[in-house]
Order: sequence, then structure tokens, then C-alpha cells
Amino acid sequence: MIFPVIYNWVIIILRACFYEVAHTYLAVWLTLDYVSDLVYIADIIIKVHTGFMEQGILVRDRSRLKKRYLRSSHFRWDMASLLPTDLLYLQLGIQTPLVRVNRFLRSARLSEALDRMETRTAYPNVFRISKLMILIFILIHWNACIYFSLSNYIGFGVDEWVYPNISDPEFASMRRQYFYSYWFSTLILTTVGDTPQPQREEEYLFMIADLLIAVLVFASVVGNVSNVIMNLQNRDNVFFPNHELVKGYLHSRRITKELQGRVNNWYQHLHINKKITRENEILQQLPVTLQTAITVSVHLPTLSKVTIFQNCESSLLEELVLKLTPQVYSPGEYVCRKGDVGHEMYIIKEGKLAVVADDGVTQFAVLGEGNFFGEISILNIKGNKSGNRRTANIRSIGHSDLFSLSKEGLTDTLSEFPAAKRLLEEKGRQILTKMGMLEKTDEGEEEKEKTEDKVARLEGSLEVLQTKLARLMAELESSARKMMRRVEHLELQTEGWEGIVAEGAWSETEEEGERDREVGDGEGEKEEEPEGERGEGDGGEEEEGVGKDVKEKK
Repeated sequence: MIFPVIYNWVIIILRACFYEVAHTYLAVWLTLDYVSDLVYIADIIIKVHTGFMEQGILVRDRSRLKKRYLRSSHFRWDMASLLPTDLLYLQLGIQTPLVRVNRFLRSARLSEALDRMETRTAYPNVFRISKLMILIFILIHWNACIYFSLSNYIGFGVDEWVYPNISDPEFASMRRQYFYSYWFSTLILTTVGDTPQPQREEEYLFMIADLLIAVLVFASVVGNVSNVIMNLQNRDNVFFPNHELVKGYLHSRRITKELQGRVNNWYQHLHINKKITRENEILQQLPVTLQTAITVSVHLPTLSKVTIFQNCESSLLEELVLKLTPQVYSPGEYVCRKGDVGHEMYIIKEGKLAVVADDGVTQFAVLGEGNFFGEISILNIKGNKSGNRRTANIRSIGHSDLFSLSKEGLTDTLSEFPAAKRLLEEKGRQILTKMGMLEKTDEGEEEKEKTEDKVARLEGSLEVLQTKLARLMAELESSARKMMRRVEHLELQTEGWEGIVAEGAWSETEEEGERDREVGDGEGEKEEEPEGERGEGDGGEEEEGVGKDVKEKK
């Protein structure tokens, strides 16, 4: 959508103001007009099928996409930009390109496309400056077209400010008309000066408007350029250590020229070869999953070359990759010296290092890309004769790029992978055995060590169980307290219920007595029958029984 929108912004105003351009290339303009309209239509079709995010999930259902687009404001603007205003050619004539001014309504899509390109390009600062220059070009182009149209309205050659008389062959050509107008507009908007003095009110108004626009353009240019410069400086500060700060420190401490030269050469090497020593700080702004993915893709092949890490779990290697630290060494600089305590191992990414004697001159071997050293000193293998100390002097021949893995980083990672820890220790013992650097221990000592390890593991398990038991007891005590508070609360609520229950029971008894009396009265009335129809004994017993029951209930 970039080129059709820019085409309409540039060509419509050009054809409206420069009549000769519009008439000479009319067939070309009409063809390009309708090609851009076809692109507008294609953009609508693509927009209908473009997914959107809903609660973090990409929606691709066509019915929902269509419904969402048709109900959006974008659809109304897109349809307004495609209204067939070209039919006005039939009434106004083919030389009135302003009937297509509704094509400008698609400008929002241009801004959206430029923003998307800026986020995807590898050179955002260059793209930002290029975008600014294109916008300035379009602004000057519009101003030039309006200047030429205003000169035509006032009259060519009437005064020095307007465009010269086109009857003069020197100013009659189509190219000269446009280039002169563009040059004149550039002089005004860049506030360079050296423009003719306005003579008429229209000319004064045009100049005032242009000068105000020029102020905004100048502020925009200065602001964007300053932002680009600040972004470049911030990028350098993030990628590389602050050289100016270090130089100031060296100067204030009166460091020797020779040492300052080494520091400057090291910085120069970093900048020229784009060596990044602060990768971990840069990637900290990303989620952990993306950090792991990027670091694995960059450094995992290098780590996989280390012998002791071969055939290890991929998850272990991914954890270790995150702990690799890039380091750069200058020519002649020692990476490690014989007898030093080993706190990290090194993997050579680029450059060459020499294993040298104590004199620093005699070379025993040369290590190149993919080699590694110092891996045994960070494993704490029992029986190591070197006692985790360096056994050789390693010196950088030229500029060397290394990865270092600290002992703390390896220990923390292996604490979560006990099987890998045992495997790495076994590999380390094998390497030390081949080198003759592993002390032999008898079976009794080995059994003692195994027993000590078991006791240590049992103590650790016991501590864990005690912690869990203490947590459970605390939870039980908390639940008991909550239950007691609940019971007390219920007792407080039911304190006045006993009197109410007693009164309810007494009222129920009285109601039953009333009902029984009513039943007794009814039966008495019903028993008034001739004596011949009932037995004397039965009737008398029933009456006495009923009477007794009534008396007892009373």
C-alpha cells in the first residue's frame, strides 16, 4: 500500500497544477490511476483475510474476520477512498484530476505500513531518516505545485516573486517550470533566504504560511536526527563498555601510556569487529524462553564441542548455555597461569592461544577455534593431583574471543541434574586417569566415601522431612485455631435460642390440649344414640376412657 498512496499524493496535485504535465502524459496517468485503484481493492481483500489477536490467540476464522472488518471504521474509510468519483470526468472534463482527491483517505494505511516496516527492518535508524526525507520531499512538492498555481492565478512574470513569464523560451519548458518551482519552494521551507520580496497580499500570505511550516519542518528534522544519534549512542553503550568513562579513569589515575594503549587497542578491536561482550545484559529485556532460544541457537554448537558435555541431556546444555560469558583477550595477554586456582573453563570461539612455558616464549601447543581448556578444574573431582589448580600457561597469540563457564554456574546447574553430575565426574576421572593426574584410592576409602555420601544424603532427606513436618504441624495448629474460633462464634449465636425453644415447646403442648378437648366434645355429641343400639359395657368403658384421657391432658 506504500506506492499507490504515495503515487496519489504526488501525482494528483502535480496534474492539477501543471496542466502541460497532465495533458502530455494523460494516458500514462490514467493507467497508473486505475492500477492504484486495483491495488486498493486488493488491499481490502487482504484486509478481510488478515487475522487479529483476541486474548492472546490469533483468530483466523473467515466469518469472524469478515464481520469484524465490515463493522470497523477502516472499512468505511476504505470504501470512501474507492468511490467512483472518476464519473465526474463526464461533467467536468478529463483534465480535472482533483475528482480523485478521495484517494487520500487511504493515508492511514501508509502510516501503518511504514510503522510495520520500521519494526521489522534491521536498520531502523536509517529507515527513520529515509521516511523523514520522503515526507519532506512530498511537502516541498506540494508547496511547489501551489506556488506555480498561485503564480498562474496572479500572472506569470507580473513581478519578481511569481514564476517568470512562460512566453520566454527559457522558462517555457515543462521541466524548467517544475524544477524552478521546487527550487523556490525549497529556499522558503529551508529558511535559506535569498528569495524575492513579495509584492501582493497573496504572496505575503503564502510566505507567512511557508515560514510557519518551515519552523515545524526544522524542528521535526532536528528532533528526529537527535533521536537517531541518541539511539546510536545508547546502542553503543549497551553493546560495548563505555570507552570515554574508562579513558577518564585511566587519565585521572595517571596510568602509563603503554597500558592505556593496550586498553585503547582492545576497545578499537571491539568496535571494528563488532564484538559484543554484554550479551546477557542485552537479552535480559526478553522473556526467559526467548533468551534461551536465542542463546541456544548462537552458542549451543560451541558448547557441544566440549568433550565432557557430549552425550549430556539437551536440557542441561540449554541451562549451561545461558551461563556462558563472552570474553575478548588482546595479543600477548594471559588467559590463565600455571598454579592459579581454576574458577572457570574456557571455550575458544575465534582466535589462537598458545600453551607456553614459564618464560612466556616457548610454545608447547597452539589451541584454535573449537578447542577448550580448564574443564577439569571446575568439577571438584576427588583425587585430582592438581588440586583444581591450573596446570599450564595459556596466552593469547592475537585477539581471541572466548566463552567462559564459571564453577558456580556449573555447580548450580548440576545441582538440578544429579545423574548428569555423576556422569560428568566419571568423564573427568577418565580424563585425569589418562593424564596420570588422578590419585588411586583403596576400596576401604571408597566405601567410606560412599558411606559418607549416603549419610549426607540421609541427613539432607531428614532435614527436608523435618521441614515438611514442621509445616504440617503449623498448618494443623492454624486449622485448630480456626475451628475453635468458629465454635465460639456459633456458641455466641445460639446463646438466646434455649428460651425460645422452651417457649415453643410449651405453646405446642397447649395447642395439642386444645385439639384433644375439641375432639372429646365432638365424640360426646356423637355418642348420644338410643341405648338399644349399643352395648352398655362398651359405651360406658369408652366414655370413661375418653374422660380420663381428657383429664390427664388437662
